[in-house]
Amino acid sequence: MKPIEIKGDWDITRNRMKQKWASLTDDDLAYSTGQFENLIGRIQTRTGETRGTIERFFTDSARRQ
Repeated sequence: MKPIEIKGDWDITRNRMKQKWASLTDDDLAYSTGQFENLIGRIQTRTGETRGTIERFFTDSARRQ
């Protein structure tokens, strides 16, 4: 599987994530370039979602921007 690159405005993506998964905090969504795996892990831990669901969210979000 190719690594997913977060594209577009991170603030917009972060706000969409908080709307979809209200249990996420700003600390959960702290993102640094190259730390995508850590971000996925934090989201999975907090929400219980599968990796595939989270990756689809990022893919769909990039298309909407």
